[in-house]
Amino acid sequence: MKVTTGLGDELTHTSGRMRRRILFDRVIGWVLLLAFAAVFFPLFDLIGWVASYALPTMSWATLTQNQVGTGGGLYAMIWGTLVLITLGTGIAGALGISAGFYTAEFAPPAVKRIARLAGNVLAGIPAIVLGYFGYYALVLYTHWGFTTLAGGIILGVFMLPYIFRTTDIALSNVPPSQREASLALGSSRLQYLRRVAFPIAFPTIFTGVFFAMALGLGEAAPLVYTAGWSSTPVQSLMQPTSFLTGGIWAFYDFPRSFGSFLALAFQAAFLLIVIVLAINIVVQVLSDRYRRRLAGLYE
Repeated sequence: MKVTTGLGDELTHTSGRMRRRILFDRVIGWVLLLAFAAVFFPLFDLIGWVASYALPTMSWATLTQNQVGTGGGLYAMIWGTLVLITLGTGIAGALGISAGFYTAEFAPPAVKRIARLAGNVLAGIPAIVLGYFGYYALVLYTHWGFTTLAGGIILGVFMLPYIFRTTDIALSNVPPSQREASLALGSSRLQYLRRVAFPIAFPTIFTGVFFAMALGLGEAAPLVYTAGWSSTPVQSLMQPTSFLTGGIWAFYDFPRSFGSFLALAFQAAFLLIVIVLAINIVVQVLSDRYRRRLAGLYE
């Protein structure tokens, strides 16, 4: 007659769990590697495809000459993109960070819920809808016509919810113990925000701002209906301007035999990819360095 004890059964079950854990540890590495390949292969394939068309025809003149007729370069589009993204980031950053501070620290609960809901709704609005809104509100209603200012404003509206929600979440996630300790030592609410909460939340806010910039750099719809088009570099905010995504949108459908429009489209796409990747790498490096500097200071 076989006698079993509770201890023997427990050891048997424990051994079975350990075997499953060991098997899981061995398999999960390969699963993660395959998942990484599945995600990044299309990205690298896209970059390679764009580069194969852009690099053979790209030269220094591509970056320094304006688009003229069916040829030329991308200088006016590059300059217009920088002006638009700077203007949009300035508007969205000022409003989004201020609104994030307000909802995280000062707003009543009802206002917080409404503001956060509005931010989520605005982030979900298609870019083409913002383009139509900007066309009617900033181009027609104000009688400005197509202007760089209208494009920068509507681009700022597009970027605003991402910066606002990132700031709000970053400040709301500051450990309550830091707030309690700061206020217990006699700090005012503004001193707490400026000297304690903001340094802790800064890497996340910084990442959110540049994430919004990367999204704005890839948008064409809000700008086609507001910024217009110009083959020369913008000299005033009340003038229309060209931009890289507009060049891709306008030139990609032309056949190879029709001047160098198709080459300009691929060159503009390649420049945007390089700029966005560079922004992401720089932001991650700077954020990690900042977090390491703060390690242990607010624990």
